[in-house]
Amino acid sequence: MKDIGCTVVKAERETREAFSVDGKYRQREETALSVLDRCIAHLDMDAFFASVELLRYPQLRGQPLVVGGRRIEAPAVGDGGGVQFTRLRDYRGRGVVTTATYEARALGVHSGMGLMTAARRAPDAFLLPADFTAYRHYSGRFKMAVASLAPQIEDCGIDEIYIDLTSYRSGPARIARRIKEAVRAATGLSCSIGIAPNKLLAKMASEFDKPDGLTLVGPADLAGRIWPLKASKINGVGPKSSERLARLGIHTIGDLARAELGSLQEHFGSNYATWLHAAARGRDDRPVVTEAGRKSVSRETTFERDLHPRHDRAQLTETLVALCERVAVDLQALGVRGRTVGIKLRYEDFRTLTRDHTLPEPIDEPEGLLAASRECLRRAPLERPLRLLGVHVSALVPVGKGGEDPGPWAQGELAFEE
Repeated sequence: MKDIGCTVVKAERETREAFSVDGKYRQREETALSVLDRCIAHLDMDAFFASVELLRYPQLRGQPLVVGGRRIEAPAVGDGGGVQFTRLRDYRGRGVVTTATYEARALGVHSGMGLMTAARRAPDAFLLPADFTAYRHYSGRFKMAVASLAPQIEDCGIDEIYIDLTSYRSGPARIARRIKEAVRAATGLSCSIGIAPNKLLAKMASEFDKPDGLTLVGPADLAGRIWPLKASKINGVGPKSSERLARLGIHTIGDLARAELGSLQEHFGSNYATWLHAAARGRDDRPVVTEAGRKSVSRETTFERDLHPRHDRAQLTETLVALCERVAVDLQALGVRGRTVGIKLRYEDFRTLTRDHTLPEPIDEPEGLLAASRECLRRAPLERPLRLLGVHVSALVPVGKGGEDPGPWAQGELAFEE
Protein backbone atom coordinates (compact mmCIF):
# COMPACT_ATOMS: atom_id res chain seq x y z
CA MET A 1 0.00 0.00 0.00
CA LYS A 2 1.31 3.47 -0.86
CA ASP A 3 2.15 5.89 1.92
CA ILE A 4 0.49 9.33 2.14
CA GLY A 5 3.15 11.81 1.09
CA CYS A 6 6.21 10.78 3.09
CA THR A 7 9.23 8.55 2.75
CA VAL A 8 8.79 5.25 4.53
CA VAL A 9 11.93 4.54 6.56
CA LYS A 10 12.89 1.21 8.02
CA ALA A 11 11.48 1.97 11.47
CA GLU A 12 8.09 2.75 9.96
CA ARG A 13 7.95 -0.56 8.13
CA GLU A 14 8.37 -2.34 11.47
CA THR A 15 5.11 -1.01 12.91
CA ARG A 16 1.59 0.20 12.14
CA GLU A 17 1.34 3.69 10.66
CA ALA A 18 -1.33 6.24 11.39
CA PHE A 19 -3.57 8.85 9.80
CA SER A 20 -6.68 10.75 10.85
CA VAL A 21 -10.17 10.77 9.38
CA ASP A 22 -10.68 13.15 6.45
CA GLY A 23 -13.40 12.99 3.84
CA LYS A 24 -11.11 12.49 0.85
CA TYR A 25 -9.23 9.68 2.62
CA ARG A 26 -12.25 7.90 4.08
CA GLN A 27 -12.41 5.14 1.48
CA ARG A 28 -8.67 4.56 1.83
CA GLU A 29 -9.05 4.33 5.63
CA GLU A 30 -11.79 1.75 5.34
CA THR A 31 -9.65 -0.28 2.95
CA ALA A 32 -6.54 0.10 5.09
CA LEU A 33 -8.19 -1.13 8.26
CA SER A 34 -9.97 -3.97 6.49
CA VAL A 35 -6.67 -5.81 5.99
CA LEU A 36 -5.50 -5.56 9.60
CA ASP A 37 -5.49 -8.49 12.00
CA ARG A 38 -7.22 -6.36 14.64
CA CYS A 39 -9.38 -3.26 14.68
CA ILE A 40 -9.69 -1.70 18.13
CA ALA A 41 -11.65 1.40 19.14
CA HIS A 42 -11.20 3.56 22.21
CA LEU A 43 -14.28 5.54 23.23
CA ASP A 44 -13.80 8.40 25.65
CA MET A 45 -16.70 10.50 26.89
CA ASP A 46 -15.96 14.21 26.47
CA ALA A 47 -15.31 15.94 29.84
CA PHE A 48 -17.76 13.38 31.22
CA PHE A 49 -18.51 14.58 34.75
CA ALA A 50 -18.70 18.22 33.68
CA SER A 51 -20.88 17.30 30.68
CA VAL A 52 -23.34 15.47 32.94
CA GLU A 53 -23.51 18.57 35.15
CA LEU A 54 -24.26 20.72 32.09
CA LEU A 55 -27.33 18.60 31.43
CA ARG A 56 -28.57 19.75 34.83
CA TYR A 57 -27.27 23.34 34.54
CA PRO A 58 -27.44 24.21 30.82
CA GLN A 59 -27.02 27.91 31.66
CA LEU A 60 -23.33 27.17 32.31
CA ARG A 61 -22.61 25.92 28.78
CA GLY A 62 -19.66 27.68 27.21
CA GLN A 63 -18.34 28.75 30.63
CA PRO A 64 -15.24 27.47 32.45
CA LEU A 65 -16.56 24.87 34.88
CA VAL A 66 -14.70 22.74 37.42
CA VAL A 67 -16.08 19.71 39.23
CA GLY A 68 -14.50 19.06 42.61
CA GLY A 69 -15.02 16.95 45.71
CA ARG A 70 -18.25 16.05 47.45
CA ARG A 71 -17.70 18.34 50.41
CA ILE A 72 -18.40 21.35 48.19
CA GLU A 73 -21.99 22.53 48.60
CA ALA A 74 -24.39 22.12 45.71
CA PRO A 75 -25.76 25.28 44.04
CA ALA A 76 -28.57 26.96 45.96
CA VAL A 77 -31.77 28.48 44.59
CA GLY A 78 -32.08 32.16 45.52
CA ASP A 79 -35.17 34.06 46.60
CA GLY A 80 -35.85 35.09 43.01
CA GLY A 81 -35.71 31.51 41.80
CA GLY A 82 -32.29 31.84 40.19
CA VAL A 83 -29.50 29.35 40.89
CA GLN A 84 -26.53 30.67 42.88
CA PHE A 85 -23.27 29.08 41.80
CA THR A 86 -19.95 29.02 43.63
CA ARG A 87 -16.95 30.56 41.90
CA LEU A 88 -13.60 28.84 42.12
CA ARG A 89 -12.03 31.98 43.63
CA ASP A 90 -14.24 31.56 46.72
CA TYR A 91 -12.99 28.04 47.48
CA ARG A 92 -10.81 27.48 50.55
CA GLY A 93 -9.27 24.22 51.74
CA ARG A 94 -7.99 20.98 50.33
CA GLY A 95 -9.38 19.05 47.41
CA VAL A 96 -8.53 18.25 43.81
CA VAL A 97 -10.14 18.84 40.43
CA THR A 98 -12.13 15.80 39.34
CA THR A 99 -12.70 17.15 35.84
CA ALA A 100 -13.13 20.44 34.01
CA THR A 101 -14.81 21.69 30.86
CA TYR A 102 -12.69 22.47 27.83
CA GLU A 103 -13.11 26.18 28.56
CA ALA A 104 -11.49 25.65 31.98
CA ARG A 105 -8.78 23.44 30.48
CA ALA A 106 -7.87 26.26 28.12
CA LEU A 107 -7.05 28.30 31.24
CA GLY A 108 -4.63 25.64 32.51
CA VAL A 109 -6.94 23.63 34.78
CA HIS A 110 -6.76 19.84 34.58
CA SER A 111 -7.86 16.74 36.46
CA GLY A 112 -5.88 15.95 39.59
CA MET A 113 -4.83 19.57 40.14
CA GLY A 114 -5.33 21.02 43.61
CA LEU A 115 -8.40 23.25 43.75
CA MET A 116 -6.41 26.13 45.25
CA THR A 117 -3.98 25.97 42.32
CA ALA A 118 -6.92 25.82 39.91
CA ALA A 119 -8.42 28.89 41.61
CA ARG A 120 -5.27 30.88 40.86
CA ARG A 121 -5.43 29.91 37.19
CA ALA A 122 -9.18 30.31 36.66
CA PRO A 123 -10.65 32.31 39.56
CA ASP A 124 -13.91 33.06 37.72
CA ALA A 125 -14.61 29.42 36.84
CA PHE A 126 -17.74 27.89 38.31
CA LEU A 127 -17.28 25.12 40.89
CA LEU A 128 -19.67 22.20 41.36
CA PRO A 129 -19.52 19.17 43.66
CA ALA A 130 -19.11 15.72 42.15
CA ASP A 131 -22.32 13.67 41.92
CA PHE A 132 -21.16 10.11 41.41
CA THR A 133 -24.68 8.70 41.50
CA ALA A 134 -25.52 10.70 38.37
CA TYR A 135 -22.22 9.78 36.70
CA ARG A 136 -22.78 6.07 37.30
CA HIS A 137 -26.25 6.39 35.81
CA TYR A 138 -25.02 8.00 32.61
CA SER A 139 -22.05 5.64 32.47
CA GLY A 140 -24.40 2.69 32.43
CA ARG A 141 -26.54 4.29 29.73
CA PHE A 142 -23.72 4.99 27.31
CA LYS A 143 -22.22 1.52 27.77
CA MET A 144 -25.56 -0.16 27.16
CA ALA A 145 -25.96 1.89 23.99
CA VAL A 146 -22.53 0.78 22.74
CA ALA A 147 -23.11 -2.86 23.69
CA SER A 148 -26.30 -2.94 21.63
CA LEU A 149 -24.18 -2.34 18.52
CA ALA A 150 -20.75 -3.80 19.38
CA PRO A 151 -20.79 -6.11 22.42
CA GLN A 152 -17.03 -6.89 22.61
CA ILE A 153 -16.24 -4.21 25.20
CA GLU A 154 -13.48 -3.71 27.76
CA ASP A 155 -14.70 -1.44 30.53
CA CYS A 156 -11.84 0.88 31.55
CA GLY A 157 -13.75 2.90 34.11
CA ILE A 158 -16.71 5.16 34.37
CA ASP A 159 -16.06 7.24 31.23
CA GLU A 160 -14.06 5.16 28.75
CA ILE A 161 -14.11 1.78 27.05
CA TYR A 162 -12.24 -0.21 24.43
CA ILE A 163 -14.30 -1.92 21.73
CA ASP A 164 -13.12 -4.81 19.56
CA LEU A 165 -14.31 -3.88 16.07
CA THR A 166 -12.34 -6.57 14.26
CA SER A 167 -15.50 -8.09 12.85
CA TYR A 168 -16.46 -4.61 11.53
CA ARG A 169 -13.06 -3.76 10.05
CA SER A 170 -14.49 -3.54 6.53
CA GLY A 171 -16.32 -0.38 7.67
CA PRO A 172 -15.07 0.77 11.09
CA ALA A 173 -15.88 4.45 10.59
CA ARG A 174 -19.48 3.62 9.75
CA ILE A 175 -20.03 1.57 12.91
CA ALA A 176 -18.22 4.23 14.95
CA ARG A 177 -20.59 6.92 13.72
CA ARG A 178 -23.54 4.72 14.63
CA ILE A 179 -22.04 4.24 18.10
CA LYS A 180 -21.60 7.99 18.56
CA GLU A 181 -25.21 8.59 17.51
CA ALA A 182 -26.45 5.89 19.89
CA VAL A 183 -24.47 7.36 22.79
CA ARG A 184 -25.86 10.83 22.15
CA ALA A 185 -29.41 9.49 21.85
CA ALA A 186 -29.08 7.57 25.13
CA THR A 187 -27.37 10.28 27.17
CA GLY A 188 -27.48 13.64 25.39
CA LEU A 189 -23.67 13.62 25.60
CA SER A 190 -20.87 13.51 23.06
CA CYS A 191 -17.93 11.12 22.92
CA SER A 192 -14.71 10.85 20.94
CA ILE A 193 -13.58 7.61 19.29
CA GLY A 194 -10.19 6.52 18.04
CA ILE A 195 -9.83 3.41 15.89
CA ALA A 196 -6.52 1.63 15.31
CA PRO A 197 -4.84 -1.77 15.07
CA ASN A 198 -4.19 -1.74 18.84
CA LYS A 199 -5.21 -0.16 22.13
CA LEU A 200 -2.19 2.12 22.40
CA LEU A 201 -2.83 3.91 19.11
CA ALA A 202 -6.61 3.85 19.57
CA LYS A 203 -6.34 5.71 22.87
CA MET A 204 -4.02 8.30 21.34
CA ALA A 205 -6.35 8.70 18.36
CA SER A 206 -9.38 9.35 20.57
CA GLU A 207 -7.63 12.52 21.80
CA PHE A 208 -6.82 13.91 18.35
CA ASP A 209 -10.08 15.69 17.63
CA LYS A 210 -11.87 16.28 20.93
CA PRO A 211 -14.64 16.98 21.60
CA ASP A 212 -16.98 14.82 19.50
CA GLY A 213 -14.12 13.47 17.39
CA LEU A 214 -13.62 10.39 15.25
CA THR A 215 -10.10 9.44 14.16
CA LEU A 216 -8.81 6.29 12.48
CA VAL A 217 -5.22 5.08 12.46
CA GLY A 218 -4.03 2.38 10.13
CA PRO A 219 -1.22 1.43 7.70
CA ALA A 220 -0.52 4.92 6.38
CA ASP A 221 1.80 7.50 7.92
CA LEU A 222 3.24 7.04 11.40
CA ALA A 223 5.97 9.61 10.78
CA GLY A 224 3.58 12.27 9.54
CA ARG A 225 0.90 11.95 12.22
CA ILE A 226 2.28 10.30 15.36
CA TRP A 227 6.00 10.98 15.47
CA PRO A 228 5.75 14.82 15.57
CA LEU A 229 3.76 14.61 18.84
CA LYS A 230 5.42 15.18 22.19
CA ALA A 231 6.64 12.02 23.90
CA SER A 232 4.23 12.76 26.76
CA LYS A 233 1.32 12.01 24.41
CA ILE A 234 2.05 8.31 24.90
CA ASN A 235 -0.21 7.08 27.68
CA GLY A 236 2.21 6.12 30.47
CA VAL A 237 4.87 8.78 29.81
CA GLY A 238 4.44 11.32 32.59
CA PRO A 239 6.11 14.66 33.35
CA LYS A 240 9.21 13.21 35.00
CA SER A 241 9.78 10.71 32.20
CA SER A 242 9.39 13.56 29.71
CA GLU A 243 11.99 15.60 31.60
CA ARG A 244 14.48 12.75 31.62
CA LEU A 245 13.88 12.08 27.94
CA ALA A 246 14.38 15.77 27.16
CA ARG A 247 17.75 15.71 28.90
CA LEU A 248 18.70 12.97 26.45
CA GLY A 249 17.58 15.11 23.52
CA ILE A 250 14.35 13.13 23.10
CA HIS A 251 11.38 15.47 22.78
CA THR A 252 8.97 13.83 20.35
CA ILE A 253 7.63 10.33 19.79
CA GLY A 254 9.72 10.23 16.63
CA ASP A 255 12.87 11.02 18.63
CA LEU A 256 11.97 8.18 20.96
CA ALA A 257 11.34 5.76 18.09
CA ARG A 258 14.75 6.55 16.62
CA ALA A 259 16.61 6.23 19.94
CA GLU A 260 18.85 3.24 20.54
CA LEU A 261 17.20 0.71 22.84
CA GLY A 262 20.46 0.12 24.70
CA SER A 263 20.79 3.80 25.51
CA LEU A 264 17.22 3.93 26.82
CA GLN A 265 17.87 0.88 29.01
CA GLU A 266 20.87 2.60 30.60
CA HIS A 267 18.69 5.48 31.75
CA PHE A 268 15.28 3.86 32.39
CA GLY A 269 15.92 0.20 33.13
CA SER A 270 15.25 -2.78 30.90
CA ASN A 271 11.47 -3.17 31.23
CA TYR A 272 10.42 0.47 31.01
CA ALA A 273 12.88 1.22 28.20
CA THR A 274 11.67 -1.74 26.16
CA TRP A 275 8.09 -0.57 26.58
CA LEU A 276 9.01 3.02 25.63
CA HIS A 277 10.77 1.84 22.49
CA ALA A 278 7.86 -0.36 21.41
CA ALA A 279 5.22 2.26 22.23
CA ALA A 280 7.00 4.92 20.17
CA ARG A 281 6.78 2.58 17.19
CA GLY A 282 3.08 1.94 17.75
CA ARG A 283 3.43 -1.62 19.02
CA ASP A 284 0.92 -2.98 21.50
CA ASP A 285 -0.33 -6.57 21.70
CA ARG A 286 -2.75 -6.17 24.61
CA PRO A 287 -6.12 -7.80 23.91
CA VAL A 288 -9.52 -6.28 24.57
CA VAL A 289 -10.62 -7.93 27.82
CA THR A 290 -14.37 -8.29 28.20
CA GLU A 291 -16.10 -8.08 31.58
CA ALA A 292 -15.94 -11.84 32.06
CA GLY A 293 -12.17 -11.75 31.75
CA ARG A 294 -11.51 -8.66 33.87
CA LYS A 295 -9.02 -9.31 36.66
CA SER A 296 -8.66 -5.91 38.31
CA VAL A 297 -9.69 -2.26 38.43
CA SER A 298 -7.07 0.45 38.88
CA ARG A 299 -6.38 4.18 38.78
CA GLU A 300 -3.01 5.92 39.02
CA THR A 301 -1.56 9.42 38.86
CA THR A 302 1.86 10.60 37.70
CA PHE A 303 2.83 13.79 39.53
CA GLU A 304 4.01 16.97 37.83
CA ARG A 305 6.93 16.97 40.30
CA ASP A 306 8.30 14.34 42.66
CA LEU A 307 6.47 14.36 46.00
CA HIS A 308 8.15 13.47 49.27
CA PRO A 309 6.10 11.20 51.59
CA ARG A 310 6.85 13.43 54.56
CA HIS A 311 7.08 16.97 53.20
CA ASP A 312 4.23 16.56 50.70
CA ARG A 313 2.01 14.37 52.85
CA ALA A 314 -1.08 16.57 52.43
CA GLN A 315 -0.93 16.48 48.63
CA LEU A 316 -0.28 12.74 48.61
CA THR A 317 -3.23 12.27 50.96
CA GLU A 318 -5.54 14.20 48.63
CA THR A 319 -4.33 12.20 45.66
CA LEU A 320 -4.85 8.85 47.37
CA VAL A 321 -8.33 9.89 48.50
CA ALA A 322 -9.22 10.90 44.94
CA LEU A 323 -7.85 7.63 43.53
CA CYS A 324 -9.82 5.55 46.01
CA GLU A 325 -12.99 7.42 45.13
CA ARG A 326 -12.44 6.95 41.39
CA VAL A 327 -11.73 3.23 41.84
CA ALA A 328 -14.86 2.89 43.99
CA VAL A 329 -16.96 4.55 41.27
CA ASP A 330 -15.42 2.27 38.65
CA LEU A 331 -16.16 -0.83 40.73
CA GLN A 332 -19.75 0.23 41.30
CA ALA A 333 -20.23 1.08 37.64
CA LEU A 334 -18.92 -2.36 36.70
CA GLY A 335 -21.12 -4.07 39.29
CA VAL A 336 -18.19 -5.79 41.01
CA ARG A 337 -16.39 -5.77 44.35
CA GLY A 338 -12.86 -6.84 45.19
CA ARG A 339 -11.12 -8.59 48.08
CA THR A 340 -7.52 -7.56 47.32
CA VAL A 341 -6.56 -3.88 47.44
CA GLY A 342 -3.11 -2.77 46.35
CA ILE A 343 -0.99 0.33 45.92
CA LYS A 344 1.59 1.10 43.27
CA LEU A 345 4.51 3.43 43.94
CA ARG A 346 7.06 4.65 41.43
CA TYR A 347 10.07 6.38 42.93
CA GLU A 348 12.17 9.21 41.50
CA ASP A 349 14.63 6.68 40.06
CA PHE A 350 11.75 4.93 38.22
CA ARG A 351 11.89 1.86 40.45
CA THR A 352 8.33 0.58 40.88
CA LEU A 353 6.95 -1.16 43.96
CA THR A 354 3.56 -2.71 44.71
CA ARG A 355 1.97 -3.88 47.95
CA ASP A 356 -1.33 -5.76 48.35
CA HIS A 357 -3.73 -6.30 51.23
CA THR A 358 -6.42 -9.01 51.12
CA LEU A 359 -9.66 -8.45 53.03
CA PRO A 360 -12.03 -11.01 54.53
CA GLU A 361 -14.93 -9.64 52.44
CA PRO A 362 -15.03 -7.92 49.03
CA ILE A 363 -15.62 -4.15 49.04
CA ASP A 364 -16.48 -1.36 46.61
CA GLU A 365 -16.65 1.65 48.95
CA PRO A 366 -14.02 4.43 49.10
CA GLU A 367 -13.67 4.26 52.89
CA GLY A 368 -12.66 0.62 52.81
CA LEU A 369 -10.33 1.17 49.86
CA LEU A 370 -8.59 4.02 51.69
CA ALA A 371 -8.15 1.96 54.86
CA ALA A 372 -6.74 -0.99 52.91
CA SER A 373 -4.43 1.30 50.94
CA ARG A 374 -3.02 2.67 54.19
CA GLU A 375 -2.30 -0.86 55.33
CA CYS A 376 -0.33 -1.38 52.13
CA LEU A 377 1.59 1.87 52.62
CA ARG A 378 2.69 0.79 56.08
CA ARG A 379 4.63 -2.03 54.40
CA ALA A 380 6.26 0.17 51.77
CA PRO A 381 9.56 2.08 52.09
CA LEU A 382 8.74 5.78 52.06
CA GLU A 383 12.06 7.53 52.44
CA ARG A 384 12.44 8.75 48.85
CA PRO A 385 10.31 11.02 46.66
CA LEU A 386 7.53 9.52 44.58
CA ARG A 387 6.64 10.25 40.97
CA LEU A 388 3.57 8.00 40.69
CA LEU A 389 0.87 6.69 43.01
CA GLY A 390 -1.77 4.14 42.06
CA VAL A 391 -4.55 2.07 43.63
CA HIS A 392 -5.78 -1.25 42.26
CA VAL A 393 -8.40 -3.80 43.31
CA SER A 394 -8.40 -7.47 42.26
CA ALA A 395 -10.07 -10.76 43.22
CA LEU A 396 -13.28 -9.35 41.80
CA VAL A 397 -16.73 -10.83 42.37
CA PRO A 398 -19.99 -9.67 40.75
CA VAL A 399 -22.73 -7.96 42.74
CA GLY A 400 -26.18 -6.61 41.94
CA LYS A 401 -26.27 -3.48 39.78
CA GLY A 402 -27.21 -0.05 41.05
CA GLY A 403 -26.24 0.13 44.72
CA GLU A 404 -26.94 3.04 47.02
CA ASP A 405 -24.78 6.13 46.81
CA PRO A 406 -22.18 5.97 49.61
CA GLY A 407 -22.61 9.67 50.33
CA PRO A 408 -19.96 12.08 51.66
CA TRP A 409 -17.08 10.60 53.59
CA ALA A 410 -14.29 12.10 55.66
CA GLN A 411 -10.86 12.43 54.08
CA GLY A 412 -8.77 12.28 57.25
CA GLU A 413 -4.98 12.49 57.35
CA LEU A 414 -3.06 9.78 55.56
CA ALA A 415 -0.23 8.36 57.64
CA PHE A 416 2.59 7.78 55.17
CA GLU A 417 4.81 6.86 58.12
CA GLU A 418 4.37 4.54 61.05
